[in-house]
Formats: sequence, C-alpha cells, structure tokens
Amino acid sequence: MPQPSPPQYNVYRARRGLLGRRRSGDGGVPSPKPSRRGLRDRGLTPGRFVKWLLLAALGWLALSLVVFLVSAQIQSFQVGGDVGDALGGGGFPPIGATTILVLGSDQRSEDNAEPGSTSEEGPSRADTIMLLRVGGAQNQRLSIARDTRVDIPGRGRQPINAALAIGGPTLAARTVEDYLGIDVNHVMLASFDNFPPLIDAMGGLTYEGACVVGRVNGGYANGGVTVRVPAGEPTQLNGEQALALARTRKNECRPNETDLSRARRQQKIIGAIKNGVFSPKAFPRLPLIAWQGPRAVRSDMSGPTLLGTFAALAVTPSPDPDVLGSGSGEVPEEARAAAAQRLLGR
Repeated sequence: MPQPSPPQYNVYRARRGLLGRRRSGDGGVPSPKPSRRGLRDRGLTPGRFVKWLLLAALGWLALSLVVFLVSAQIQSFQVGGDVGDALGGGGFPPIGATTILVLGSDQRSEDNAEPGSTSEEGPSRADTIMLLRVGGAQNQRLSIARDTRVDIPGRGRQPINAALAIGGPTLAARTVEDYLGIDVNHVMLASFDNFPPLIDAMGGLTYEGACVVGRVNGGYANGGVTVRVPAGEPTQLNGEQALALARTRKNECRPNETDLSRARRQQKIIGAIKNGVFSPKAFPRLPLIAWQGPRAVRSDMSGPTLLGTFAALAVTPSPDPDVLGSGSGEVPEEARAAAAQRLLGR
C-alpha cells in the first residue's frame, strides 16, 4: 500500500500594519491591544523603583567597604617598633571586646607646627592619651591627663606623656598597662596632617559643648586658625577648625580651663565624628570617608580588625567623657583602680 504523504504546513510571519498594529497570520486580523496591567508590568513600578534603589544602596556600601579595606591595609602595621610583638590578644570587634590605646603626639609638620610642638624628625611626647574599650556591646572611653606622673619602666617617675618620646608606642602602652593594671591590645597613632581631610570628607563636623575660643598658631590674624564655639549651640566646623578645637590649650572663653577639660572636649569630638559619619547626609560621601578614615590613624591593626572597631563604635551609643588626672599630677591608687573598672565595663 502506498504511504500517505506528510501534511503540509504554511508558516506566516506577522507584520505591522499601516497604523502600527501587529497583524496575525490568518488574514490580517489585528491583535488585541495590550492591557494597562501589561504595560505596567513592562514599565517602572513603585516596587521596582524601591528594589533598584536598594540594590544601588547596597552597591554603594560594598564599594565603600572595599575602599576602606584597601586604605586600611595600606596604613596598617605602620606604628613602628615592636608594637605588634608586645601587644595582642583581646576580642575581634564588634563581636569581642578589645582595648585600644589612642595616642596623639605633639609632633607636627611645617603646616601644623605651633609653639611647644616638636619637628617630624625629633622624638615627640603624647599630646593625647585615650583608651577605647569597644566590641562585645561595650563602648567606654578613658582619657589620661598628659601631665599625670607615673613610673615609666626603666626611666623612673615622669609625666606619662614622656613615655612616647622615650620608647615610642610600645613603651607608652606598657606604661599605661602598669599604671592602670589592664592589658592594652592595640595602639592607634592619630595623624594631625590627615585629620582635617577626614572631617572635610564628611562635609564638616557638628560640635556642641561649652564655650571655646581658641587661636592655634596665632589665629587667623597671624596665619593660624581661630575656632569659636558658642556655649550650648551646635556649631559647624571644617577640618582645620575641628583640629584647632581638639588642640586648643588656652581657651579665651574659659581662662581657668585645665587639661582635664581639654581631654573631655577631645572625647566629645570623637562622638561628633561618629555621629557625622553615620548620619544620612554622609551616605553620598561614604567612599571618600572610607578612604580618609584609615589615613587619619596609624595602627597595628589589620584592615578587617580596624573595620570591626569602627563598626563597634557605630552600633553602640557614645559614653559620657571620663578623664583621669588631677591638678597636682598625682592620682591615688583607688581612683586609678575605679577608672580601670569603668573602662572595662565592670
């Protein structure tokens, strides 16, 4: 028997009509208009807008994270000496608690020099001595007045700020450990040259506190910087003004102010920096802030550890200023022990 031939199929291609409608292949019957719901599905809906906005924000955060880690890795392990071998231990912030010694020296470059400061080549005393206890839901700070008299290992009884000039950050950390009876896990050295760029990257600093009128390097009239902060009023400061506020020793607004007041003011500045970095207005500037943040300090910490430290500071409220010192420079042992317990959150 002969086999039947396979059926024949005709293939038609749809084409647009004169009025732009697509015609079907069975006689040119116009296809139905797409529904409004279909058009919305193909367009930008509020839900899709929020989705893309969130993706863009996450991408911006990821970029800032990478920039921070690169900058931190460049700056890490530049403290000098044998700090890395002498210190260590502690937790990994923000999960575990760690104790960090923050030192600001009186060493200045030509642009930041002032009477009483030392050159970049010579040994420098500590202008700021502050301990941070961060991580593990802790956020405590303790400043030590720079003229506090202590026993510096191997050098006898001297002001505590001399330890940095004698033996660098390693001896400074050991001196603080012996004085308070605690372990110091890491060290940060503040950079006065790179502090103003960090503040400017944030778009300025909003500070509120007691009245301050300070003139650093002779004030504006003599080529220096003048800073004015009215009492109890939020004041916007640029990078140079914020640095001048941190360094002001003679407050014309309060002539009887001591170094203890200056240390409390420095702690308030750190709180203001934290609030500025994590404010909504700083979000568009995050990559620039992420680059300048690690450049403002030199530390023995790696990039991830430094990032964890900043994260721990961000997720915990700022504590009230706490300063250890006295007018005579001598602090009783009971006061030192109490300050150490407050720092450790006990």
